[in-house]
Amino acid sequence: MCDYSLHAVATRPAEVGETIVTTTFRGTSTRGFASEADLSVAVCLLPGTELAFADNVRYDNRWIWTRTVNSRVGKFGKIDPHIPDRHHDAIEFPDGKYVLVTQLVEGQRATVLQLPVTQPISEREHKPQIIADSGPTVTRLPIG
Repeated sequence: MCDYSLHAVATRPAEVGETIVTTTFRGTSTRGFASEADLSVAVCLLPGTELAFADNVRYDNRWIWTRTVNSRVGKFGKIDPHIPDRHHDAIEFPDGKYVLVTQLVEGQRATVLQLPVTQPISEREHKPQIIADSGPTVTRLPIG
C-alpha cells in the first residue's frame, strides 16, 4: 500500500507481527494504514501481505452508509492497475470480494501476519526444490 495519492506522505514498509490502524492522512482525502505509534507515516504493504483484523472489517459504501465484511482476515493486493489516477490498493477476503483500502472505516486495527516472498528468481533457482505428491518426497537439485 502506498497508493498514488500518498506520494506526498512519509512511508515505511510493514513488518511482520506489527499492529497497524486505518487512518486518513493529513493533507489528503486518502485512507490507508499507519502504525499506532505514528499516524503520520503510511505503512506500505506489498501485494500478498496477509492481515488479521481485530474485528469484522467495516467500510464506507456510497459515502454515507457503512457495511461490514463478515471476515477478519484478508490479503492486500491491487485492482485495476491499468486504470490511471484512481485508487488501486485493496484487501481481498476469503469469499473473493475486494474492498479498496481508502474505503476502510478509520480506527480499525490489523496485525500483519505474513509478508509475501520477495526473493529474486535467480536466487530461488539455485536452491533445492521439494516436490510433493502422493509418493515419497523427492528433492531435485539443479543440473549443471
